[in-house]
Amino acid sequence: MTAPTNATSPIEQLRLQLKESLFLDDYGLVEQSTGEFNSTFLGVQLNTAFQPIYDIAAGDLIGHEALLRPSLGGELTSTPEFAFTYAEQTGKLVQFDRVARTLHVLNFKQIYAENGLLFLNVYPKLLVSVNTHGKVFERILHANSVPTHRVVIEIKESEIEQDKQLSEAIDNYRDRAYRIAIDGFGGKKSHIDRLWKLSPDFVKLDLSIIQQAEGNHRVQKILPSLISLIKESGAQAIITGIETQTQLDIAIESGGLFVQGYFLARPVTAKVLQPSLAFNKLTSPNKAA
Repeated sequence: MTAPTNATSPIEQLRLQLKESLFLDDYGLVEQSTGEFNSTFLGVQLNTAFQPIYDIAAGDLIGHEALLRPSLGGELTSTPEFAFTYAEQTGKLVQFDRVARTLHVLNFKQIYAENGLLFLNVYPKLLVSVNTHGKVFERILHANSVPTHRVVIEIKESEIEQDKQLSEAIDNYRDRAYRIAIDGFGGKKSHIDRLWKLSPDFVKLDLSIIQQAEGNHRVQKILPSLISLIKESGAQAIITGIETQTQLDIAIESGGLFVQGYFLARPVTAKVLQPSLAFNKLTSPNKAA
């Protein structure tokens, strides 16, 4: 007769780790047959999609932005904004955010083993309502062998008016070796002086900028100066929202090294992501569209 064993399966071990890190009993984490994970929390099914971010000069990827794909029953799709608002209304915003981030990390491991950056969006209201930013999430990362320096926290600074709270949140993240990206920069409510105050590692330009530049020569002339300004602040500019060959050409001509957009690669799940095929679309500015 075989002696009983105390061994637990990998998924059970993972659930125990997450329970200790998230302080949650009900996060609905399920491993799919593909090896990917999804979760059902507050009745909302959560999945992850990843969009690559490319380095034109090196001809390579620098990482992926994780995007939340919520739905009801896996059929009725919703938006991340709706899901986070719903979580906030139920008093579970912090827990919901932790579940979403954990899901992204688990699926990110399907793409990269030892390299590549994971870009994660932070719900703005969390930055002004939570202390010791990144502490709990750091435990989740360590449990899954992902160091904090491979995680880029994306912050829409235009949606946060309190300079002091914003700076404190960023300092907390940076003290734990996370990298910082200012998202949607150059939009209507952006504060240019914050580039020097916050010293981000990356600045993601608002997607409207490259789209306006395609048919507006005035914007095309301004774009190189904006990128130079970002570089002078010590950050790397990421031009987002690239949807056409012309927009890609403008991005390259303007001095932008890092790019992201539907023309290069659409957000997809980890298992179907083929970044090398998407990167073949990158061409020199002189090549016809």
